[in-house]
Amino acid sequence: MPARSPLAPFLEPFELLGLPYCITGSVAASVYGEPRLTADIDVVLLLRAGDIARLRAIFPDTVYYVPPPETLLIETSRSARGMFNLIHHPTQFKADIYLAGRDPLHAWALEHRRRIDLEGTGAWIAPPEYVVLRKLEFLREGGQDKHVRDIRFIVAATTLDLDFVETQVGRLGLHAQWRLCKPHDQ
Repeated sequence: MPARSPLAPFLEPFELLGLPYCITGSVAASVYGEPRLTADIDVVLLLRAGDIARLRAIFPDTVYYVPPPETLLIETSRSARGMFNLIHHPTQFKADIYLAGRDPLHAWALEHRRRIDLEGTGAWIAPPEYVVLRKLEFLREGGQDKHVRDIRFIVAATTLDLDFVETQVGRLGLHAQWRLCKPHDQ
C-alpha cells in the first residue's frame, strides 16, 4: 500500500472548508516545472474574521497546531502580509497560510486559480504567473538559488502570459530578479 501523501492532511480540510484557496510555492512550482522535495505546503487563503471558527473546526486542535483565535483575528485584520502556520501533529508537516487580505496579486491568483488532480484528490492551484512573481519577490528578499531554479523550470515547461508577468515585474520592482530568470530570447 502506498504511503499517504504529506499534503493530504491539508488538501482534504481545505476542500471541506469551502473558502477560496490556492496552493502556491514549491508544490505549485513542482506542478508547473521540476518536481522537488519540500518541507511544507504554501496556501493563499481568503479568510475573514467570521471564518475563524470554521477553520478551527476543520483543523481540530487534537490533530493540528492552529494559532489561537486572537492571533488569527490579528492576522485576518492585516491589509497585507497576514499569515500563519498550521502543523499536522502526526506527520509534523506544515502549511504556511498567506491571507489574501487586500493584496491585488493574491486576489488575481484566487480569481485565476486552476483546478487540478493532486495526489488523487482535487485541489486548487495558483496560476503559474503568480507562482513566478511570488518567487521573484522571495528571491529579492532572501536571494535563495532555489527560486531561480524553480522559475527557470516553470518558464521552460509552462506557457505563461509574459505580458502580464512583465507588467507585474514593473509594478513590483522586480526587474533585477526577472533578468536572472527569464528566457534569454525575451
